[in-house]
Amino acid sequence: METRVLMTGGFGCIGAWITRKLVETGREVWIFDLKEDTHRLDLVLEPEHRPLVHFIPGDVSDADTVLRAVDDCGATHLLHLAGLQTPTCRTQPILGARVNVIGTLAVFEAAVARKDRVQRVVYASSAAVHGPADPASGRIGDAVRLSPVTHYGAYKVCNELNARVYWLDHGVTSVGLRPWTVYGVGRDFGMTSEPTKAIKSVAVGRPYRISYGGRQDLQYVGDVAETFVRALDRPFEGADAFNLAGAVETIESFVAAFGQVVPEARGLVTHGDRQLPIAADLDDRRLQERLGPIPTTPLKEGIAETYRRFIALRDQGRLDLSDL
Repeated sequence: METRVLMTGGFGCIGAWITRKLVETGREVWIFDLKEDTHRLDLVLEPEHRPLVHFIPGDVSDADTVLRAVDDCGATHLLHLAGLQTPTCRTQPILGARVNVIGTLAVFEAAVARKDRVQRVVYASSAAVHGPADPASGRIGDAVRLSPVTHYGAYKVCNELNARVYWLDHGVTSVGLRPWTVYGVGRDFGMTSEPTKAIKSVAVGRPYRISYGGRQDLQYVGDVAETFVRALDRPFEGADAFNLAGAVETIESFVAAFGQVVPEARGLVTHGDRQLPIAADLDDRRLQERLGPIPTTPLKEGIAETYRRFIALRDQGRLDLSDL
């Protein structure tokens, strides 16, 4: 059967990079979102691949609309990225629950209704399912007790548990992936977008202050997108959620590495000292065993590639600075 991917929330940063990887292999992608906003997609997609990307408008929290979209494109795989991020979930928790939880249920209901055709659901969970951890406790595995400290993290825990129930009740296969600090071109919104914004700022000679500090896991967006594609393609049955792992560093180390890769960054990028309340060092061994080998771009290489892309966009007059 031909693979036909319906992706909710596909106009975000991770969705744009996943789309790029899918269309580079000749696959078509249908993006289901509230409105057609291609500004991130246009940053990473080659023009000749644009005809392989189609838009279906709709609200992910409307189950009937989601099912209609699945039917309209004949989807065989559902890739669910739609969701509101931490700041919005904090200030508008009911709206956050409607999009992040009800929307996820709507996707799984569509998978149940068309389980003769839909082979699996791959969805974005988050490292926010983990709360703060004692640095002395070592790497945190997938199967520890989840203890989020934000509404956003709590919604993601709910989604992981519901995914398991859909497997038990209806046999819907699903893979949940838990990104941490994703960085790269197109990452312009959300609590952990600031390292990317720092790289963009330096590309135009501006100073930038990252508002927090402490340790976090920096994951290059190309690697994260590749992991989602592997979750779509690799043999898998059941319902499980997996940590992703990249470069676990302090923000101070990130700034230092940036200065080594791009000397112009020295003195332009500063940072705070507030530790984000999410365990930094997550163990991805189960992910590597089930879906690997998963690529991991070294931090300096990821910074250099992101900076190179921003410089190219600047020189083309295509670098949007409205988020800085």
